[in-house]
Amino acid sequence: MKKEQEVGIFKPLYVLDHTPINAYFSKNSDDFVVREIPLYEFSGNGEHLILNIGKKDLTTYEALRILSEISGAKMRDFGYAGLKDKEGFTTQFISMPRKFEENLKNFSHEKLKILNTTTHNNKLRIGHLKGNAFFLRLKKVDSVNAFKIQEAFLNIDKIGFANYFGYQRFGKFGDNAKQGEDILKNKLKIKNPKIKDFLISAYQSELFNKWLSKRVEISKFIRDFSPKEIKEIYKFSDLDIKKLKNQDSFFKILSGDVLGHYPFGKLFLCENLEDEINRFKNRDTTVCGLLVGKKSFRSINLAKNLEDEIYKNAYEYENLMSGGRRFAWSYLKNANLKYNPQTAQVNLSFELDKGSYATVILEEILHKNIFD
Repeated sequence: MKKEQEVGIFKPLYVLDHTPINAYFSKNSDDFVVREIPLYEFSGNGEHLILNIGKKDLTTYEALRILSEISGAKMRDFGYAGLKDKEGFTTQFISMPRKFEENLKNFSHEKLKILNTTTHNNKLRIGHLKGNAFFLRLKKVDSVNAFKIQEAFLNIDKIGFANYFGYQRFGKFGDNAKQGEDILKNKLKIKNPKIKDFLISAYQSELFNKWLSKRVEISKFIRDFSPKEIKEIYKFSDLDIKKLKNQDSFFKILSGDVLGHYPFGKLFLCENLEDEINRFKNRDTTVCGLLVGKKSFRSINLAKNLEDEIYKNAYEYENLMSGGRRFAWSYLKNANLKYNPQTAQVNLSFELDKGSYATVILEEILHKNIFD
């Protein structure tokens, strides 16, 4: 039995309909590259030094610790917009007090480089990024599987993708979410507040993935089955089924969904479904799934009924969590694919909004666990 089956890792439902594709992927610094895209241009003035760093085989925290030891700045003095994977080659922007700049003048490290520097008026905070640009190389790909990869990649670029949380969120053994739930139920004590918050967020993420997988299932059912069959399975009204059947997009909007302006903007309720279908189709808005917790924007009507099926047991603990919403359906930007038959390699490049996972895209393409 595989370890993922032993610990009960939840596997999200795929959007695309095809059999698994054969390709080899290794998350190393040559075949997996991530470049952070900042939210805004840096001013070139101010008391904060902005470092654009490149790292491999280091977590963001490990990179900060190295910079701290060399510069003399405290860990709390550093700012960053997001955490980057340890595996692969990743670049990101780090802020620190400008007064330590001279101490980094001759900085050298085999796994960490300072690519360039500038200055800014304020410290970087979590979320101060637009997104990330990715490069992934797939190996041992014959011409037949290269064609299948291309077709899947083009389909994702055309219709979008289910914005699941990636495996990184749930830990090596897939037990982060269970530990987060145990913390909320007072069955597990964690003293470190950052670890505690991370485990609780894994619990929220797993619920989000379960809800999103259900919405993908419903969207497929609406596309493929008759109104009579849909009514038997989901107990939707005839009017709701008609409204869902009339939507061209794969992912179906429900009455009462929480929507958000895409890629940035305020949340609002879908109270008039007909008005919102075209805006969603044109990528002006998207559906936003629940990260259960206090002060989270709540859905109504049919959308709420489906949310309650997934989240009902978590509502008891929502005041112990910071709630929010996350794009359920998102899109690739600047997507590009190249196949070299001589080397049997496929190169994929694309950009994702912040918080989206390249590994989710790759697993959607290949239809298998990429680390088996």
